[in-house]
Amino acid sequence: MPAVCHNPPIPFDPLEAAAVTRRLLILLVLAAGLVAVCALTWTLAWKSGIDSLRRDAAVRGDRTTAALKSTLERYESLPYIVGEHPLVQDVLVDPRPEWVDAANRYLEDVNRHARATTTYIIRADGYCIAASNWRDADSFVGVQYRFRPYFIDAAKGGVGRFFAIGTISHDPGYYLSQPVRRDGRIVGVVVVKLNLEWFPGTDATEPLLVTDDHGVIFLSSVPAWKYRTVRPLPADVVASIDETQQYARQPLTPLPTHVERVLEDDADIVRIGRGLRAPRYLETRRALGAPDWHLVTMSPVSPVIGAVRSVTVMTGFGYVSLCLLGFYWRQRRARVKEMIKSRAMLQKAYAMLNERVAERTADLSQANEQLQREVHERARAEAELRAAQDELIQASKLAALGQMAAGITHELNQPLAALRSFSDNTRVFLERGQYAAAHENLESIGALTERMGKIVNQLKLFVGRARPRSLRSPVAPALRNALALLAKRLAGVSVALTLTDRTERADAAEVIFDPHGDYPELVAQCDDLRLEQVLINLIGNALDAVAGMAAPRIAIGIEADAATLAIDVCDNGPGIPEDVMPRLFEPFFTTKEMGQGLGLGLAISSSIARDCGGSLAARNEPGGGACFVLTLRRAQVSAARVPAADV
Repeated sequence: MPAVCHNPPIPFDPLEAAAVTRRLLILLVLAAGLVAVCALTWTLAWKSGIDSLRRDAAVRGDRTTAALKSTLERYESLPYIVGEHPLVQDVLVDPRPEWVDAANRYLEDVNRHARATTTYIIRADGYCIAASNWRDADSFVGVQYRFRPYFIDAAKGGVGRFFAIGTISHDPGYYLSQPVRRDGRIVGVVVVKLNLEWFPGTDATEPLLVTDDHGVIFLSSVPAWKYRTVRPLPADVVASIDETQQYARQPLTPLPTHVERVLEDDADIVRIGRGLRAPRYLETRRALGAPDWHLVTMSPVSPVIGAVRSVTVMTGFGYVSLCLLGFYWRQRRARVKEMIKSRAMLQKAYAMLNERVAERTADLSQANEQLQREVHERARAEAELRAAQDELIQASKLAALGQMAAGITHELNQPLAALRSFSDNTRVFLERGQYAAAHENLESIGALTERMGKIVNQLKLFVGRARPRSLRSPVAPALRNALALLAKRLAGVSVALTLTDRTERADAAEVIFDPHGDYPELVAQCDDLRLEQVLINLIGNALDAVAGMAAPRIAIGIEADAATLAIDVCDNGPGIPEDVMPRLFEPFFTTKEMGQGLGLGLAISSSIARDCGGSLAARNEPGGGACFVLTLRRAQVSAARVPAADV
């Protein structure tokens, strides 16, 4: 029989089994630590991201709430003022044809000046007898409004506030109403309709919406959400809305909203739509007061989730890297131990080598101590650097505060000087009994006070939303107001005003410009107050340049073409030095004596020109003197909407 070969059994090694068990236990502990670190990182990053998102939403909500409340409050008293007019009271008591015609024209004039959508009056029986749109085909005259809540509230002696879609114009609007009283009894109602379609002032990625007291969305930056509801409406509420025709029988279907998580302070994490791919938003709500509306901000959560995921992944990789580094250190330490053991075994045979090793070890110890001292010095230097950075940040904050204070001082200097001059003249006129002239000076003082208030409001809005660039400012009134403000300083200075209109012809002739004339075609795309600020700064700088000249002269020229308006302010002063020209528009740079200027006028003027889509440049004239050129975009003015001259 052939021999059978048997493999010998592998002997059981309890030490090796214990080592394997210890390695598995270490792996389990490290895996549990990885899970815990990732979970903690996710939680902290999620909380930080949501808090940042809520702060941003609060800022957007505050800005939108302020704009909406400002619009509503500005028109709150208009129906009462119209209702106090004797003509309105007379036509509601006795609707004679000539009185109705006069009331229509009066309401048309009031509505045009107030810039409302429609202004109309309703008799006590609910029929409209006069309206600002009496000339239009969809006029409200003769329409019955007894079913509208704003008429019912005003007819009972209260104030009506109501948002609805117009039954005649089919345009949505906000209705304000006040009762009209005659001899102690209510004879009718005055109604003002406002268009709030300007509300969606934000991009569609961060929706904003406003709901009424029933939860119906009537204003939204996402058009598809308008006239949806944030919750299902009871049958009696739906019937009430249909009875008042508030939303022109729009299908008021609920917005597909699912609340995933309820947060504190009226905030939730919601999904809009159905399915797992439906976008998630941080929903915050705030009450607007009267009327009983609510502003809802929707901030997308997807950027926060992406950031949290990235931070968690980076933390996980960092944890794994630390574990690998520890494993490497442990292996290296084991190898070092083996080397020390081998060195000890060969110590007797290599005495001389051991001696050299001892010397080398001493050198390494000294180097280690030196390295520790360097590490300590580096740590101290880093601490000092962080302290210096903190001081630099504080200094930057103080510098920004100083710039804002200096800006306020510079912008208010000219109106304050004019106020002093008008006040002195008014006192002289009153002593002489010239009350008409004193009255004109007081009106000028009131206009200057309003101007100073606008300047302060602009500085308060410096950190807020940028002003729109579609404002329209007639050039003639702005130049006339600037010259009137500087009239005292202009005494004894020759001022030449010219106009060159190249709209029709490129070789148009230069004509004399009269600031008191009517130039409806000269309208710039700029805020009127800001345009006056720039003109006052440029003319004031020209006056400073010609001070002390034998024959001081300032030339102001307006060149108009189809797209732009260029305003040149030139003087016959000493001109601008070449080394000053590159820094001319830097903040706080000035060549004037201490106390005569802050170096902010040209910097502010250049900033205003850029905000309006234009530019401000400077050059030296060949014959001597300096010239500043303000270039602005020209507004297209139709014949039916020519702005009135600012007297």
